[in-house]
Amino acid sequence: MYGRVMRPSVVLLLVLVAGCAAVGVHAAAGTPAARFWEAALPGSPMPEAVADLVQEGIDHSPLVEHFPVRDNLESDNNGWGKPPHAARERSWADGPTSTGLPGYFFQTQVRVGSTMTVFFPPAAAPPILPLEVAEKVPFSNLADVLSTFDIAPGSAAAATVRKSLSECQAQPDAGDVKSCTSSLEATVQSAMRMLGTSHDVWASASALTGAGLPRQAYVVEAAATLDGDRHVGCHAVSYPYAVYLCHMTGTPTKAYKMTLRGLRGGSTVDMTAICHLDTSNWSPSHPAMKILHTQPGAAPVCHFMAPVNLVFGKKTSNAYASE
Repeated sequence: MYGRVMRPSVVLLLVLVAGCAAVGVHAAAGTPAARFWEAALPGSPMPEAVADLVQEGIDHSPLVEHFPVRDNLESDNNGWGKPPHAARERSWADGPTSTGLPGYFFQTQVRVGSTMTVFFPPAAAPPILPLEVAEKVPFSNLADVLSTFDIAPGSAAAATVRKSLSECQAQPDAGDVKSCTSSLEATVQSAMRMLGTSHDVWASASALTGAGLPRQAYVVEAAATLDGDRHVGCHAVSYPYAVYLCHMTGTPTKAYKMTLRGLRGGSTVDMTAICHLDTSNWSPSHPAMKILHTQPGAAPVCHFMAPVNLVFGKKTSNAYASE
């Protein structure tokens, strides 16, 4: 492996990957992760972008191919929970960018005929490892992670991994709950624990891929409310393999499925949106405050979920969907 002698633990992981590939020759729908999803979340089909990453984790394991780790997937609280006091550079995992675009919008815009400018730049997400591999891959120990994935300790990639670990290990804001998970199964189970139930849970995601969404004005062609007044958001973080930071705020939220159509052409796209009903503890420097020219505690603020990010909620009716 890159001229280095592999440790026994790494050899074992590669054997596990090979075994997964042997049974994962069909579409992602036949993988253990997909079967778990179907059993745990009936009525919520696995999002296509997530299914692609599940299959990629089998066909092109990062343990073998060593995908580059770039600081383009960050899971801070911008756009989901209580934001940091100082705004900083965002990424597609945070939601629409804050480079002068109205990526955030008001809850009053969640209606047919409303228009807004939306942009998600192209960005690649790391593969989702099979559960039996993810359970044995190092996660919380930085030195072990760098060694397993052949990341030079002083490199930019190492700094990104260190930053992601720090975000995962940081204490949640008051009233919030959070966790970091390294498999799709653990992500679903973590969301269920936060919601306080092991059944009747739905999952939703924006129908986006790593290609992003072109920058232009979009019109809302359809909007439907998703169940619940508390939701768990799971955001991809920058890591050699897929890791999700899941959290639930201590204040009420509303979730929506919205269909957008570009005013300059292009097909429609189904987006999942979250609206924060109480922003009184948000920082005045949060990008949403500046873009929307509003203040903390004023009107509810909404944002779309970025590619491969997930939202979970409790079912209270039949008004839920995945894609």
